Amino acid sequence: MPDVHRLTVEQLSEIVVDIFARAGLCHSQAHTVAAVIVAGERDACKSHGIYRIEGCLRTVKAGKVRPDTDPELHDYGAGVIQVDAHDGFSTAAFALGAPVLAERAHKLGIAAMAINNCTHFSALWPEVERLTDEGLAALVMCPSYATVAPSGGTAPLLGTNPIAFGWPRPERPPYVFDFATSVAARGEIELHRRTGTELPEGWAIDAEGQATTDPEKALAGAMLPFGNHKGSAISTMVELLAGAMIGDLTSPEALDYLGTTALLPHHGELIVAFSPKRFAAGRPGDPFARAEMLLEAIAGQGARLPSQRRFTARGRALRDGIELTSAEMDSLERMRKFGLDVVN
Repeated sequence: MPDVHRLTVEQLSEIVVDIFARAGLCHSQAHTVAAVIVAGERDACKSHGIYRIEGCLRTVKAGKVRPDTDPELHDYGAGVIQVDAHDGFSTAAFALGAPVLAERAHKLGIAAMAINNCTHFSALWPEVERLTDEGLAALVMCPSYATVAPSGGTAPLLGTNPIAFGWPRPERPPYVFDFATSVAARGEIELHRRTGTELPEGWAIDAEGQATTDPEKALAGAMLPFGNHKGSAISTMVELLAGAMIGDLTSPEALDYLGTTALLPHHGELIVAFSPKRFAAGRPGDPFARAEMLLEAIAGQGARLPSQRRFTARGRALRDGIELTSAEMDSLERMRKFGLDVVN
């Protein structure tokens, strides 16, 4: 068994922030990017944890993301606000706009935020939870770059196009789901490649459009949407709402912009926040109490609510620390010491 090192959230955060600061990220970029990476490790979502640091550094080195820029908020007092990331990471843009979005949703009942010109690499649930902490329901989505074939297609056209939803639960962790509209996140296929394990059947096709379980061939070919035509339709919806509608890149355009899938995707993001209290005003019953009846009935049948394992892992990490292997610690130290020189 490899040696296991236990770090507190604060200790790991300090290391990851230092890595990004030494790589040239300004304060707003370094701290917000580090926060979502550490959240991935804390919640045992390894495909969104420190594994993502290398991709961030590679994209910075390639000049496809600006590490030293601050986002700019455009707020005209309406139900739609815009944040221009100025070609920086989406995390800083979201952190800037989230308080305004929450205030506007409480006031109007519903509000939306469009983030433009951003590099996105992270899970969406940290953003959803930021809004459920405010007593709001939230829906978040973004395109990616073309790595997924549409249902019945033979070549990459859609992105992994994640979509996330959160519902606040008083005195409990929120109801949250966050998933790619592909069968699996691209990071999961990359982890299979690194460990030399085959993919489950139905995840991908090769460059000739034939089914494959080889992660190398899958990365050279295309992933598949979950649920066949249903996932394909939802993925297309994401392209339309979080790409075309907000005036930003769709997944094929994002791939054209980058020229490679070795870098992090550049596009936009759409966040919609809802106030259950405002929507239910004047109607009988409390929306949160009624929601609890439904969620408890689901759990009462023995079904697992989404994110339960993640919340359990979070509690364990906060109590016992985040576990990293010696190899992972060595990798962090190497990135901290050599910065952008560790990536091609």
